[in-house]
Formats: sequence, structure tokens, C-alpha cells
Amino acid sequence: MLGYIARRLLWMVLVLWGVMTITFFVARVIPADPVGAILGPQAPPEAIERERERLGLNRPIYVQYARYVLDLLRGDLGVSLRTRRPVLQDIAQFFPATVELALSAFLIGIVLGISVGVVSAVYPGRVIDHASRVFAIVGLSMPAFWLGLLLLLGFYYKLGWLPGPGQLPYWMPRPPRLTGFLFIDALLAHDWPALTSYLKHLIMPAFTLGWISTASIARITRASMLEVLREEYIKTARMKGLKETAVVMKHAFKNALLPIITVVGIRLASLLEGAVLTETVFAWPGLGRYATYSFLSIDFNAVVGVAIFTAFLYAFCNLVVDLLYAYLNPKIRYV
Repeated sequence: MLGYIARRLLWMVLVLWGVMTITFFVARVIPADPVGAILGPQAPPEAIERERERLGLNRPIYVQYARYVLDLLRGDLGVSLRTRRPVLQDIAQFFPATVELALSAFLIGIVLGISVGVVSAVYPGRVIDHASRVFAIVGLSMPAFWLGLLLLLGFYYKLGWLPGPGQLPYWMPRPPRLTGFLFIDALLAHDWPALTSYLKHLIMPAFTLGWISTASIARITRASMLEVLREEYIKTARMKGLKETAVVMKHAFKNALLPIITVVGIRLASLLEGAVLTETVFAWPGLGRYATYSFLSIDFNAVVGVAIFTAFLYAFCNLVVDLLYAYLNPKIRYV
């Protein structure tokens, strides 16, 4: 197992290097001038040239690449052209908001998706099965930004039941930043009004992301459960007189977990990378919104840094999923 983990970590390094290289060169060859975009169209040419020289953007591209690789080996992702802060510092600042949103959506997807998928598989061809399949198709087909806009239009603009975009109202002070996680910071500061307002603001973006996760998890859960429920040992368990709940949850669901774990791991990685459209629609100050603004402002270092961080999240989640395989199924051995 240790040898397998070591090889996977080596492959992870190669994947990150490949993502970094492709993103770096693609960002440099696009016909756009990031310095001009930041300084504005009225900036004099000599000011733009001085800034390009200061940032090293006037050097040959292979020199820029070598310099970036050396900085990356020291843990330096460069300085954002837009925020003027280290990219690693920006990621550390914006990622906690994405984690809070992603975990909330992930819990919604896990609870609803697995429940809907299991019930649909236990009662195939029934009304609830057809309803769950329609739910899954609609969830997979509906864009996240469209669902988010519908929720804002209905529950915020028309009904006024839920607050609008953002984490807190503009007039409410944010609790002292201790961990970066607003939920934890509000708890530590005993700021109950901020905590209550934050949870209300979290409902719509979490549901938007959770809806998509629920649909994909429900679909794979149903397919996996249907396959397992046809096995002979399930019929044997029923013939022995076991209760249907024990047959479904103890025997069928446990053996149907492997495909479900795969989808769950991928969904978690995609949520943690920062749901770009959802965070933009709801003005959620997370990694996805930071990536959007960085791309629009042609912020090379921020774009490459977010791409590397996202690739790391996917690779790490895939490694965890593979290790969970061996834990859930003792027959699996890694050599």
C-alpha cells in the first residue's frame, strides 16, 4: 500500500506539472496585454513598459517559464496582477468560503441523492422511480446559473423569504477573522446575528450546487443498487427471512458503494474547486469568483495558480477514493 501511495503521489506531481505547463503557455499566447488591462486604456506607453519590465513580462517566454518553475518549487505561485498580493495568500483567503459552500452542497447531495437513488432502486417501475428519474434528468440538464437566478427571482425578489447575494448584508460587520471560515468565526465571536444571517444567505447557493450533486449521485446510486439487488446472495438473504431494511442497507447498499464513492469523490472535488457560475450569481466570495475575475482581468499568475490548486484537489480526491476502495472491499489489493 505504501508503495502504491508513493507511486500515486509521483503521478500527482507529474499531473500538476502538466497542468501548470499547459496553463502557463496558453495564458501567455492569448492576444491580450494584462498590464494594459490593469493600468487602463489611458495609461501612457512608458508606464506600461515599465510595469512589464518590473513583472518580467518583457522577457522571452522560456525565461518566464523557467523563473515560474523555480518559484513554484519554493512554494511561490507568484503575485496577482489584480490584487497585488501573493496568489497563495489570495487562495488562502477565498478558499474557506468555497469550502463552506461546497460542504453544505455536498451534504445536501449525499443525503438526498443516496436516499432518492436507494428508494428508486427498491421500487423500480413505480411512480417514485419515474419521479426520481425525471428529477435526475432535470437536475443534470438545468444549468447552475439558471437555477440560481430562478431562486433569486422567486425567494429573494418576489417573496422576500431569503436574503440576496453575498455572505452578509452590506451593513452588517463581519466577525473578526480568526479561521477564515465565517461560520466558525461567528461562533467563536458569539456573533449570533451574523451567524443567523450567514446561514440564511447560504441556503440558496448551497441548494443550487446541491441540486446538481443530488441528481448525479441519485442516478449512479439507483444503477448500482439495481445491479446488486439482482445478485443471488440478496435472494438468499430474503429467503432466510431477513427484514427488507436489513437486506437493502446491510447487504445491498454496502456492496453498491464503490461506484457511488467514485461519483461522490468527483463531485466533492468539483465543488471544492469553486463553482464559478454559482459563486458569481450569488456574489459568494469564494475561489470560483476569484478565478472568474482573474480570468476577466487577464491575471496570468492567478489563473495558473488556481488551475494548479484545482488539479491538486482532483488528484487528491481521486487518491482518497482509490484508498477507500480497499477499505470497503477487502478483496481489492494494490501492488
